Amino acid sequence: MAGAKTDVASDAMPLFYSTPEALNPVRHGSLGLTARSDFGFARSAHAIPVVASEMPAAMRSYPIVFIGAAKAPVIITGVRQDENLFVDADGKWTGPHYIPAYVRRYPFIMAEDPKSPGRLTLCIDRASDRVVDQLLAPFRDEKMLPFFNGTGGTGGTEPTEATRQALAFCNQFQIDFNATRAMIERIDAHGLFAPRQSKVTLEGGEVLNLTDFQVIDEPAFNKLSDEAFLDLRKSGALGLLYCHLASTNSWTSLVHQASLRKADGAKSG
Repeated sequence: MAGAKTDVASDAMPLFYSTPEALNPVRHGSLGLTARSDFGFARSAHAIPVVASEMPAAMRSYPIVFIGAAKAPVIITGVRQDENLFVDADGKWTGPHYIPAYVRRYPFIMAEDPKSPGRLTLCIDRASDRVVDQLLAPFRDEKMLPFFNGTGGTGGTEPTEATRQALAFCNQFQIDFNATRAMIERIDAHGLFAPRQSKVTLEGGEVLNLTDFQVIDEPAFNKLSDEAFLDLRKSGALGLLYCHLASTNSWTSLVHQASLRKADGAKSG
C-alpha cells in the first residue's frame, strides 16, 4: 500500500469522520464495535462517495454525479441539503436500495501513518457511538465485537477476526478508490466533464434546483476518436461512464423516495 492515495485529506476530515485513531491494542485493547446495524451517522448526507466497482449496483437506486475539483463520483441520496432520503429515524437504510461501501466501511478507515509516510494503517473513528468499552457492553444489553483478543496494554494482543475483516474491507476499498481516481483522470484528460444542474419537481409541485456538480458530456463522448475511445476502454473507465449515464434514470427514483418520505411524515404528524 506504499504510496497509495487515501480519501483522508490533510486539510479536512472525510465525510462522517471526526476523530480517527490508528487502531492498536495498547490504546484500544478494551474496546470493540457494537454488532447492531445503525446508519444514523449518514442521516444528513445527501451525497455519498462511490467507487467504480459498485456503480452497477448503485446506479439502480441513485443518480451518480461528480463533485469538486477532483470530480469525485458520488451518489445523490437527497434533494435537500443535509437530508438522506434512504435513512429512516431508526437509522435503518431503506431496502432494497444498495448501501454504498463508503457507508458500510464506517467507523473504520485507512489513513497514512505519520511515522511512516506512504504507509496506510487501519484507523477507527472514536467519535462513533458504536465504539464502546467491553466492560460497558453488558450494561448496554448489546452484543459487541472486540477489536483485539485479550486485554489491552500487554503489547501482545492479536486482532480479532472482526478486525481482520475490517482491514481486508478497507484495503479493498482503498484499491478501488485508487483505481477509480485513475479512471477519472483519464476521462478528464479527454475533456468529457461538463457542469450541470438538475431541476427536480416534487409531488405537490415544489421545484428544487440541484447545482454544483458535473456530469459526462454525452455528445462529446459520442464524438470521441477511435483512439480516445480505445484509451478509455484500456483504462477500464468505460464501465464507469456507462453506469453514470444509465444512472440519470434514477432521478425519478429519487423524487419517488422524496414523496414516500413526505407521506410518512404526514402520517406520523
